[in-house]
Amino acid sequence: MPYTKEEFTNAEREMDKLLAESSKKYKIPTNAVFARLSDFTRDRSKFLTKWAHEKSVWPMQFGLACCAIELMDFGASRIDAERNGYLLFRSTPRQCDVMIVAGWVTKSIAPRVKRMYEQMSKPSYVIAYGECATSGGPWWESYNIIQGIDQILPVDVYVIGCPPRPENLYAALMKLQDKIGGKIAGDTERSLGGNIRRTESKRV
Repeated sequence: MPYTKEEFTNAEREMDKLLAESSKKYKIPTNAVFARLSDFTRDRSKFLTKWAHEKSVWPMQFGLACCAIELMDFGASRIDAERNGYLLFRSTPRQCDVMIVAGWVTKSIAPRVKRMYEQMSKPSYVIAYGECATSGGPWWESYNIIQGIDQILPVDVYVIGCPPRPENLYAALMKLQDKIGGKIAGDTERSLGGNIRRTESKRV
């Protein structure tokens, strides 16, 4: 055997050291054209992604109480919400990114609502539609009514009213689009749709 294992290892280390020292003398210039092109495509992709999230709002089709009747009026021809693409209600949470909580939330139904929220596509948003979803409504002192959906889910937009008008929901969706697109700065913006903020979810 011409070389022992130790001699072969030492020779390999010496060769790696020589190659490293020789490569320091030659600096390969970075191709500026491709570097700028990659930065440009990265910036454009971020813009297109944000634009797609802003312009493609997919609400979930479900209601919990009487405020869901206002959702039906929202889908009528008087409001004409389809011109902004707000009527693409989906029946499965996996195809939605906006949850409109319309009605009071009981402690028995709260785990199911949270499970649907967790199954939604990310990023996902929540609209508290009406006094019951915002603070519990007339039953806020009841033993089985949650005092606002923000107790279990992070809320983006609060829609005031009991019941709220469909125009309020239209304005809330417009403000939600502005928030997704980064056009709203801060958490105290007010509109016809109510307060716009992001709350931290708390377990009941």
